[in-house]
Amino acid sequence: MIPYRATTYGQLVECTFLRKLCDLHNQEISASDGIQLSPVTTQNLISLQPKQYAMQCDALSTEIKLLSEPFKVFEFDFWKRPESNRETEITVQATNEGTVHAIISWWVLQLDEAGSIFYSTAPKWISSQYITNSLSGKDWCDHWKQCVWFIHDTGLPTLRGKNVSIRASHNDISISYDITPEVNKDNSSILKWYEERIITLLPERIGLYGDRNWRMSFITAIRNALNRRSSPLCVVADDSVFLTVLLSSLSEPSNVIAFFPGLKDNGTRYIKAVSASNGFSSDRVKVLDSKVSSFAKFEKKIEILVGEPFYYGNEGMLPWQNLRFWRERSLLDPALAEDALVVPCKGILKICAMSLPDLWRSRCSLSDVEGFDHSSANETLGACGNLPEMQQGPCLAFYLWQCGEIEELSQVYRLMDFNISKPIHSCLGKLQMKFLKPGLCHGFAIWIDWVLDEMSSNSVSTGPDSRYWKLGVQLLSVPQPVNSTTASCAEVEASFDHLTGELSIKSSFS
Repeated sequence: MIPYRATTYGQLVECTFLRKLCDLHNQEISASDGIQLSPVTTQNLISLQPKQYAMQCDALSTEIKLLSEPFKVFEFDFWKRPESNRETEITVQATNEGTVHAIISWWVLQLDEAGSIFYSTAPKWISSQYITNSLSGKDWCDHWKQCVWFIHDTGLPTLRGKNVSIRASHNDISISYDITPEVNKDNSSILKWYEERIITLLPERIGLYGDRNWRMSFITAIRNALNRRSSPLCVVADDSVFLTVLLSSLSEPSNVIAFFPGLKDNGTRYIKAVSASNGFSSDRVKVLDSKVSSFAKFEKKIEILVGEPFYYGNEGMLPWQNLRFWRERSLLDPALAEDALVVPCKGILKICAMSLPDLWRSRCSLSDVEGFDHSSANETLGACGNLPEMQQGPCLAFYLWQCGEIEELSQVYRLMDFNISKPIHSCLGKLQMKFLKPGLCHGFAIWIDWVLDEMSSNSVSTGPDSRYWKLGVQLLSVPQPVNSTTASCAEVEASFDHLTGELSIKSSFS
């Protein structure tokens, strides 16, 4: 049986960034802006799903404080039929004082019966004693990451030498944890915490909702819009519960209508649950299905149309797939007032040339591997590198900060504008890109900056400086050597097809 055995390991860690991805309540307290998506009395209504999240934890190694030695969680003997469900109690001694924000876990495969060949997904900081004879070495790979189990609320404080009790369980496809102080193993409060949830979001969306600067950008834009209208009809065209709460809190005379195309009834239930904490009556918010015909019953025109833009289920997709907001703004055009304010009013497509050796290597096309033809996997897996001449690979979505070794080779260029204040239409963009430093260009990072208020130049970026967004990455079939002289440049052309919502990028180097 190959592999013969698998062993899963875990480690307790403290990390401020990981805490931000699961602790919306305390992030809101720090923001001090008066908007409460996670109020004290109902703070569990919006949260993460209780599961492990795949993440390149090596990228956080300088931000992580290790609070324990690695500990064994489960062992699976594949040479016999493993049990489908198991539970185990683990007592872990803290090696440092701190707060446990997460359990980072990985696995080690024993490939042969003799125990001479192993493959490990351990992070780089793990010493060789846990990955003896490992085939993985320290090479970066895209498909095998570590797993992060978040500790809800503010985490679990612990002292050096103190024992932490962990209850681990697994089913056919996943492992889960319950971590409690040794003195209190009653998990009734944790079960209640999970049962109260109405909306579950990805960690990056939780982190974004708690980000002070992001929140303030939208608060400023909405306040400016409300100041320019009296008793407006306001419509939230996407799944933003944040903007629905914000509009209802800031303007008592306004009428607020929300769509929630992905959240559906959960969005309605959530707004009712948090309305009192935010100082408005839930009957001031009307939730409709996403049909233009729904506005036939309203005599008043829409004066403020807003979106983050965020669509539940679109999380982690390519940046321009959120131009769905532009399409829906266009469908609502007959219901808009002539001087309606649209927030965001513009999207700016930006691009930067990148050195991405680890990511490019992981996406190379396959041919002969140890005597076997693997070329049929190229289309299935979306190969980008080493493709036949004139063939371009797909543009893929990645958290750039998790892509191994990365380096910006050019300045950030403005490639195309999407004027959302007008109905949707196809767009073209073209530029000549010069390089700031020598290197090997493996492709381009592409993202959208959303202009919320053009008069004040208020915008939010989904670019590399934010860890909360996946960027579009267009990898080159063949990496191009570049330098910072005027003789080295690239021409980039982009076209957006409003009928399909697809964006195509073409480049040539000289």
